[in-house]
Amino acid sequence: MNRTTPINTTGISDKKQVFQTLIGNPGLIVRELNNRSFFHFLQYFWSVISSEELILNWHIEYLCNELQEVAERVGDNKPKLNDILINIPPGTTKTTIVSIMFVAWCWSRWYWMRFITASYSSPLALESSETCRDLIRSNEYRAIYPEIGIKEDKDTKSNYRVIKKTKILQGQVAQSILGGNRYTTSVGGSVTGFHAHIIIWDDPINPHEATSSTVLNSTNRWIDQVISTRKVDKKIAVTIGIMQRVNQNDPSGHLLDKQKSNLKHICLPGEIINYSDQVKPIELKKYYKDGLLDPTRLNKAVLNEMEEDLGQYGYAGQVGQKPTPPGGGMFKVDKFEIIDTLPHIDEMEQIVRYWDKAGTQGGGCFTVGCKMTKLRSGKFIIIDIKRGQWGTDERERRILNTAEFDGARTDHWIEQEPGSGGKESAESTKRNLAGHKIYADLPKGDKIYRADPYSVQVNNGNIMLLRGEWNREFINEHENFPFSTYKDQVDAASGAFSKVNGKRKARAVNK
Repeated sequence: MNRTTPINTTGISDKKQVFQTLIGNPGLIVRELNNRSFFHFLQYFWSVISSEELILNWHIEYLCNELQEVAERVGDNKPKLNDILINIPPGTTKTTIVSIMFVAWCWSRWYWMRFITASYSSPLALESSETCRDLIRSNEYRAIYPEIGIKEDKDTKSNYRVIKKTKILQGQVAQSILGGNRYTTSVGGSVTGFHAHIIIWDDPINPHEATSSTVLNSTNRWIDQVISTRKVDKKIAVTIGIMQRVNQNDPSGHLLDKQKSNLKHICLPGEIINYSDQVKPIELKKYYKDGLLDPTRLNKAVLNEMEEDLGQYGYAGQVGQKPTPPGGGMFKVDKFEIIDTLPHIDEMEQIVRYWDKAGTQGGGCFTVGCKMTKLRSGKFIIIDIKRGQWGTDERERRILNTAEFDGARTDHWIEQEPGSGGKESAESTKRNLAGHKIYADLPKGDKIYRADPYSVQVNNGNIMLLRGEWNREFINEHENFPFSTYKDQVDAASGAFSKVNGKRKARAVNK
C-alpha cells in the first residue's frame, strides 16, 4: 500500500547539488516525503496533536492512501471517480485521519482548497476543526510549511481561512495570497453561502438517538438536499462520509439503498468472525489478524466489553457494521440458572423493583413488576415477578402492597409512557408509594433496543432466577422474544437491569 513518486528537483540539474541542498535542509526531505504520502504526514505530525502513542495498524495506511487518491484528483482538477463512504468502528483513529490530519495535509499541497465539515453536534465538529487549526499554527507545521498560515481576521473555530505567503526577497514586503477555508457546522445546520471542493461528514448520527425516526429522516434529508448542493464544481468536488453504523436507515444505509454507481463503499467491521460478509472491498479480509481488524486496540477483551456496553444490536452496528435488529432467539434461555436460595443480603449491591404498567382488566397487556439485584460478584438475580391484568385501582393497590412487602432496601421504578397521560399515571403511582423510594423512568427506543444490554448478560450466563411459579412463563416469553405475544416481562426485566446496573452507555470515541 506504499505510494512512491520521484523527488521534485525542478531547477536543480546536478545530483550532487540536490544532495547538498537536502542535507543542508532536512525539512525539505520531510516535506517531500509528506507530499508523497499522507500516511507519512500523519505519522510525522501525530505528536503535535496527541499525547498518546500512535498505534499503527494496516487500516490507517489504507484509509490515508484512499483519501490521498481522492484529494490528488481534486488538486489536479480532474473529474471525480466517486464519493467515499467509510464504515468503521469507534476507536480506530477515524476522526483524526479524516477530519483533522487530512485537511491540514491538503493545504500543505493545495492551499486554495475549500472544505465543509460536519458532525452530529456542534461541539464535536468544532473540536476537530480547532485541532486542525492548532496543527497549522504549530511550530512543527510552520517549520515544514512556513508559507502556510491562517488569516488573522478570518480565524474562528467554525470558519477560518488559510493564506499562502509569497517568497520574501531582501528589501521586499511579504505578500499573502488568499487560500481556501474550512467551514464547520453541525448536521442540520446552515451552510448557505459556502461551497467546498471537499465535503466531510463524520459521525452524523448520535448513537443514543439512533432509534429516532425523526432524527434519522432529518439527517438523511440534510445530506441529500442541503450539504450535497454546496460544491464548487459538482463534476470535481467530492463528499467523504465516515461513521460507525447505528441503524438500518442511518445515512450509510440510506445512501447504500440508492445503489449509486459513483459511491465507493469502504466497510471495515471490527471483527470478521461474525461479520465477514460486511468487509468491502472484499480483498481487505486478508489484512485481518485472527479475525480482528485491529488486534491491539480492538482485541477480543475490548470487543467483549463493547458488546456488554452496546448490547447485541449496538454491537452489530457499531462494531460489525451490520445494524440488523435481533430476530427470534435473542435470548439463550438455557443460560438462565435457577437457584433455590438467595445469597446473604451483604452480597447484594442494590435491589430494584421495576414496573411496566398496563391498565386493562381481564385482557390485553399485563402489568409486570420485576425485582432484581446485582451481586458483588457481578452477576444478577431476578428475585420475583409480579404479573397481572388488573384495572387501575387494583393495579395501584397491588403495587403498594408489593412495595411494603419488598421493604426499605428496594428502590422502585415506574416506566413512564410518553405524553401527558403517561406523566399523570406515573405521578399517581408516586403519590401512592409515598414514603418509599420511588422514581419515574422515561426509556428511549423500542422494547428490542432496550432489551439489548440485558440480553447480553443473559446469554453470557450472568442472570439467575430464584425458583418460583413465575419461572416458566417468564422463560417462555424470553425464548420467543421479540415475536412473543406479550413482551411485558422482558420489558420490566430490561428496565430493572438498566437501573441495577447503572445503564452504561457506549463511549464516544472520535479519534
